[in-house]
Amino acid sequence: MHDHGDRRRSDCLVGRHRAAEAQPGASSEGVARRDRGFRLSCRWSTRRRGRIRSMPEEKVAEKITVYPARRVITMDPELPDATAVAVADDRIVAVGTIEDLRDAGTVDDTFADAVVCAGLIDQHLHPILGATTLMTEVIAIEDWVLPDRTYPAATSAADYRQRLAAAERGLSDPDEWLFSWGYHRLWHGPLDRAALDAISTRRPVVVWQRSCHEWFLNTAAIDALGLTAADMSGHGPASEMVDFAAGHWWETGMNLLLPALSPVFMSPQRLTAGLQQLVAYLHRNGVTSINEPGIMWDVEPWPLYQQILADEHTPFGSTFLVDARSQADAGMAPAAAVADAEAQVARASAGKVRLLPRQVKLFADGAIISQLMQMREPYLDDAGQPDLCHHGEWMMQPDTFRAFARVYWDAGWQLHVHVNGDAGLDLVLDTVEECMAAKPRTDHRTVIVHFANSSEEQIDRIARLGCIVSANSYYPVGFADQYAAHGLGAARADTMVRAASVLRRGVPLSLHSDLPMGPAAPLMLAWCAVNRRTPAGRTVGPDQRISVHDALRAVTIEAAYSWRMEDELGSITPGKLANFTVLAEDPYAADPLRLKDIAVLGTVYAGRWFPAEKSDRARST
Repeated sequence: MHDHGDRRRSDCLVGRHRAAEAQPGASSEGVARRDRGFRLSCRWSTRRRGRIRSMPEEKVAEKITVYPARRVITMDPELPDATAVAVADDRIVAVGTIEDLRDAGTVDDTFADAVVCAGLIDQHLHPILGATTLMTEVIAIEDWVLPDRTYPAATSAADYRQRLAAAERGLSDPDEWLFSWGYHRLWHGPLDRAALDAISTRRPVVVWQRSCHEWFLNTAAIDALGLTAADMSGHGPASEMVDFAAGHWWETGMNLLLPALSPVFMSPQRLTAGLQQLVAYLHRNGVTSINEPGIMWDVEPWPLYQQILADEHTPFGSTFLVDARSQADAGMAPAAAVADAEAQVARASAGKVRLLPRQVKLFADGAIISQLMQMREPYLDDAGQPDLCHHGEWMMQPDTFRAFARVYWDAGWQLHVHVNGDAGLDLVLDTVEECMAAKPRTDHRTVIVHFANSSEEQIDRIARLGCIVSANSYYPVGFADQYAAHGLGAARADTMVRAASVLRRGVPLSLHSDLPMGPAAPLMLAWCAVNRRTPAGRTVGPDQRISVHDALRAVTIEAAYSWRMEDELGSITPGKLANFTVLAEDPYAADPLRLKDIAVLGTVYAGRWFPAEKSDRARST
């Protein structure tokens, strides 16, 4: 009996790797990479023509529903392909062929003609930003497709100003504030208080830059908020990131603006409508799990999250991380940070909307979209020469960053670090190396978040230090064209997000939208990583393209792994939550250039079917 059991486990192991090798589009590095997260108790059996994976019978509820499909993409290397999945309550109980599973329970043919994929995950987004930006007059550098309307792109300064002026004229109430999001200087030209005063001297006009790391206000808005130049001075680095005369606040300078602006901009009515729209938007894009990496209790509407995101009709789960930058900005000593973080987690440690334990968000340098990342080499002016007036910013000053990283590291917490520039990445990797030297840790899973600019040598260090990467694959697609001409030059712009280099080192890679930095559509993020095709039709950094298989892993099992939730999410594996994204087409069989266009028919969340709603999309006027 013992020998038979050992032989069966050995056979399963061989079958797992053979199946992975046979997976269409599977890369050799993906196969060679260690398997993670399939530790749940299961048994193998062979019946008739197929092999199945299932939970022990004593753990299965009485009522089982069997869903046949054209294909089941499990993202589980032990059984990568199937044609049926069995569900009991909120759990997957078996995976195999319909011939294997037909007699296991009631057969439901809802997905018989569809492709069932492991539930898609957006590893990193911001509910409050998604709810607030997309409730403004969106005038951005790309189309934004919402459930009930589409905001078309504005790609020139003239187009932007025409759209903003038209939005102002379209407000019938003369006292209503005009909020707009999406402005970017490289597409839309310079913007300041005077330009917004030209739109209106009476109506408060507020523009949120595309990165959400900058604000522009006209005089009417500044006066309505009671802001003065004196209020903006004497606050250290934050005061250096305010140009009051220009009506411009950026990075930590926003801390001097938001206490006055938030009550107007983030009213309960706006937030409620925005979160409801966000739920519909994420569902339309097939998302079954999200994470907000860094909750700010003083700003974020936790009661509304519990009301809307935790509602039984919301078809995805939401997790949050503690935000170390908020602790630092509040003047908290690093020594007090971990105890404070543990108290935060205790406030919401369970349920559909909760904080993940022992995981924390830190910030290195500024936003890529506003070109405030810290770079090793100077930014370039429009003539391609070093621009000594253009420099990056630190979101946490380096000494502060190191101090907070160290206390969390020593306490055994997992670090998720926002970093965009290669000089910013130097700070992060130096800090991890110092922490490892002082207190070695295994499986620390420090997450390099965003990962815009890097070198091959830095990726070697990432692998050597045991870090993992969660990248925003939209960066090279959305920004390489303009950044090649302005700021970075082609060599740096075209190699943003070195995803293939990460995989070649065997480093786990997940993808995220950072909504609203990119669209919260995992198939779109996968498309970006696979194709790296810009609006100008260029394929940028072609050697950094990855396979469809690795891209799908990056929005399923690898995303779950980055949260330490690989035993619960990320694959169609017995014992895990029954989270599926149901597609009209097989992403492995489709033309890779069409990956983003595959229709999402709906999702299954915790065993419950949520069909996609069909609605007419009207272009905003």
